[in-house]
Amino acid sequence: MIWAKLASLLLFLGVAFGAFGAHALRDKLSPHALDIFKTAVLYHMLHALGLFAIAWISTQTNDPRISWAGWLLTFGIVFFSGSLYLLAMTDVKILGAITPLGGLAFLAGWLILFLVIK
Repeated sequence: MIWAKLASLLLFLGVAFGAFGAHALRDKLSPHALDIFKTAVLYHMLHALGLFAIAWISTQTNDPRISWAGWLLTFGIVFFSGSLYLLAMTDVKILGAITPLGGLAFLAGWLILFLVIK
């Protein structure tokens, strides 16, 4: 049940951040920074939806790796999307160095999910 609750919370936040970017930041960010913010929202939402898949799959198997997949997608959202949100709003370039860690977490989470599914 944790994965469905976490997915719901992260989807709520994704919608909120998307609305914030579209309305509050539209005139405050450069077009490039706004594109970065939109990329953060896209990956945030897609991977939060992935957590719903993990929630369902976790009801079909007792494989402990499913939790690893869920945590990796969650960490991916925090590090990938989180670093891009901050980069877009602050233009602190070093934040871009964190983004690939989130991307690797996404990849690892999806690979583990592939291995769990029979």
